[in-house]
Parts: sequence; structure tokens; C-alpha cells
Amino acid sequence: MNNLTIIDHSVSKEKFQLVFDDVLKMYKTEPQPSLEKLASYYESEDYISHTDTKRNLFEKVYHRVRSYMLSKKVQLLKKYNKTDSGKLLDIGCGTGDFLTEAQKKGWEIFGVEPDENARAIANKKTQTVIQNNEWLSEVAPTTFDVITMWHVLEHVPNLEEQISTLKRLLKSNGTLFIAVPNFRSYDAAYYKEYWAAYDVPRHLWHFSQTSIAKLFHKEKMKVVKILPMKFDAYYVSLLSEKHKTGKMNPINAMYRGFISNFKAKSTSEYSSLIYVIKND
Repeated sequence: MNNLTIIDHSVSKEKFQLVFDDVLKMYKTEPQPSLEKLASYYESEDYISHTDTKRNLFEKVYHRVRSYMLSKKVQLLKKYNKTDSGKLLDIGCGTGDFLTEAQKKGWEIFGVEPDENARAIANKKTQTVIQNNEWLSEVAPTTFDVITMWHVLEHVPNLEEQISTLKRLLKSNGTLFIAVPNFRSYDAAYYKEYWAAYDVPRHLWHFSQTSIAKLFHKEKMKVVKILPMKFDAYYVSLLSEKHKTGKMNPINAMYRGFISNFKAKSTSEYSSLIYVIKND
């Protein structure tokens, strides 16, 4: 596949390259910002997962859909880990809503969030000490029954090191849930360089189903189920319309989101996918 040039529409307006890895079948953002500079690309009031703002209709709808999806995500833990309690680690927990929902359902919760403001909000909601990334190196092996990363793996600078950490922290019979955008979806193909889920340089990696399987296979872990995130096609299309035209154009965005989900019924290439992963 050809390399792509993508603009950071959200913050810096800088241009980045997506370089295709033909072995792993995924894109890598280049150049990747230094760890010191990376945080500056998240400094925007529009970075909605780090705030609880409801300033306009778009943000209100986003939070309404997110609330609905939170209960669905907690249900997945029970369905695929065959238990409704245990030690749960959410990496990149944002403002803590998923952990709050899981805590209500009986899970012993742990969270990691690098953003200081989001971490403070999450602490208040969960009455738990949400940690920064460095804490993971202090945790004993095979501690957690379930680990979740909801749209987080694409953000981590040291990808293979992160996957190795997940392997180390998960119990032998535990379950890992990874949600990431899918650049092989129809909405990605339609919007091309304007596709909002490329979100450079915050998204450092851009995964296909093949790449996820290969990356986790290296750690002797296996994808046992792939699930669609159908709402993402609409949300991403709204943002993509804004990148492309300067307006969200909700009617066109809803149409493109619908077509993306419709086409994915036969291809399984939804806008975002949840990977359920077990030790092999």
C-alpha cells in the first residue's frame, strides 16, 4: 500500500507521514514526536476523552452514546472472561467512566492515565488512586484477571514493549480487550487523508486485523474474537466531514457511517474493532 501524508487537523496543523509496514500490514506515523513533545499534541479543549465538557450538541451526543457503551463494555468482561468480578486494569482510563461502571458491577478496579487533568477527574469519580504509566513497571506479574485498552494502543510510543507488559500483567487465564480504529474500513477509504481516526500524531500506529494478530502472536497471545464498534463509524465520519469541509455535515456523515457499517457486514472491516485476546 502507498504511504500517506496526513495533517494534524486538531492541534498543530503539521504534516506527518503514514509509512506502511508490509510485514505487519499496518501504518506507522512518522516522524514520531519525542516523549517530551508528545503531550503538547493533546493540549486542546476538543480532546474530548480528557474532559467531561458538554458545550454543544455534538459533545452531548458523544457523552450519551458513551454512557450507553460503558454498560455494554462491562457486559463483555463477564461474557468473555466467564466471571463478573476480579481485578480489572484499564490502561488509558481517561476521566474514569468505564472504571466507575465496572466498580458498580463488583470489579476491583485499577487505572492508568498519563494526562494529569483527566487523572484527577477519574480519581474523584472512582475514589481510587489512578496511576501514571510508570506505575505499571512496579506491578507484580499475573496480577489482573482483565486488562482493557479502549482506543489506547494506537497512542503508546513503545508498542512492542507495551504488548510485552500486557502479557506480563495478565493472569494465565485472563482476558485482554483492545479497541482500535481500523484503516481498512469503508469510511477510512472514503475520507482518505481526512479520515479523523488517523488523528496524527496522537495515533502513532494504525492497525489492521492482520497486524493485531501478528503483534500479539509474538507474545504467545491469540485473538479469540473480533467485535464491531458500530457507533464509531458515525462519530468518525462527523469529524472527518469537519476535516474535509470545515463543517460536520451530519446528514452526509450519518449516511457514510451507515454505508460503512452496511459494507462491513460482509467484510468485517468496521470503523473500529474490539479484539478479545487470550494467552495462547
